[in-house]
Amino acid sequence: METNKVLSALCYFSIFFAGFLFPLIVYFVSDNPHVKKDAKSAFLSHLLPVVAVPLVFAGLVMDMGVFASGAGLPVFTVIMIGLAILLSVVVVIWNVYKGIKVLL
Repeated sequence: METNKVLSALCYFSIFFAGFLFPLIVYFVSDNPHVKKDAKSAFLSHLLPVVAVPLVFAGLVMDMGVFASGAGLPVFTVIMIGLAILLSVVVVIWNVYKGIKVLL
């Protein structure tokens, strides 16, 4: 198997073991343009769940009145947490798909 393909696939699979650090290192170290493209794509996709964190905090801010009054379920917060979890699952599935696709 070609080393560049393995390196590109590892950039995607690094969501399990090195987060966005491995694709960032590969992007700056590699000379191959295809590996750089895959490393950049993997890095950006690994950052997507990090972007979801402010959404959860926005849900908490929107539901402050519900928390303060004790008047029920903080619906917006629950929705934002659900969306953040869904986004994280989709990103993991997408990275596994892209990693396998690069290897084949």
